[in-house]
Amino acid sequence: MKAFRNLRTIGLMLMLVMAIGTGGYHYIEGWPWFDGFYMVVTTLTTIGYQEVHPLSHAGRVFNIFIILAGVSLLLLGVGALSQALLEFELQSFFGRRRMEREIGRLDGHFIICGMGRVGRSVARELARKPAPFVIIESAEAKRQRFASESWLVISGDATLEETLRQAQIERAAGLIAATTTDATNLYIVLTARGLNPHLKIIARASEDTAEKHLLTAGADSVVSPYSFAGQRIAQSLLRPHVVTFLDTATTHLGMDLEIGEIHITPESMFSGKTIESSRIRQERGVIVLAIKRHDDMRFNPAPDERIEPGDCLIAMGEPAQLRQLEQTAASS
Repeated sequence: MKAFRNLRTIGLMLMLVMAIGTGGYHYIEGWPWFDGFYMVVTTLTTIGYQEVHPLSHAGRVFNIFIILAGVSLLLLGVGALSQALLEFELQSFFGRRRMEREIGRLDGHFIICGMGRVGRSVARELARKPAPFVIIESAEAKRQRFASESWLVISGDATLEETLRQAQIERAAGLIAATTTDATNLYIVLTARGLNPHLKIIARASEDTAEKHLLTAGADSVVSPYSFAGQRIAQSLLRPHVVTFLDTATTHLGMDLEIGEIHITPESMFSGKTIESSRIRQERGVIVLAIKRHDDMRFNPAPDERIEPGDCLIAMGEPAQLRQLEQTAASS
């Protein structure tokens, strides 16, 4: 902030005055260095002790300069410090109020419970999309560590109904239980499922035995970072080119390629058409990899496969092409 920069400048100028004063008493009056420094300190702090040694006329003139310059800088420093503290408090207050208003306006967003390594990775992916989300974290150190990210963060316990309601769970599209303990994630899933039966819930599991409990509690899917890491390492050894291709399509590394979801509404211009007649591949350069219909996943659909309302097309192409296809699919 500008007030803190001014305070730093005043501090440097004050140190310069102290150095000049110490040197002046040494060379003008012939005092030892420490006596000169002590005289400067007692003068600037306006303590009012007597002079260390009697001053000559030149020394008194010099002392007047030290008093005027030093005391003025001290008063300016006190004013700048007060201004900096006031600005900091006001910014913190209005920042919290602004964040509360933004959280209150959320709709169709995602709730991330926990700012651990998994939670931070999810937040970065959602921010890159971008997709609206809010983080719930109880540890002050973790919140302060990522304060510069401008993420919406709620301080509280995600296992409590009050905290989840503060995150607008009734209007949320999904929740990620990503704390470091399975027991905490289990409580979060139970509480969240009770507040929003239609919520998409994904839970993190550290132990293999926790997966069935999380699914029973109401999680739609469970992800184990350790199990996933082991599978990824094995696949990198056995099928390195497949892993490279999937990284390219899912993390935007290398080629400008992405795998996305295209939802078909009853009013969509693709509704009722076949894959061939929709000309998605010919006109938009997007490849339809699969069609998700209810609980059925149809991979590599045939050209005469009909696209029905409610279908979700799993498509691959350039990000701009996929965004354009999403807009076209949503229009009638």
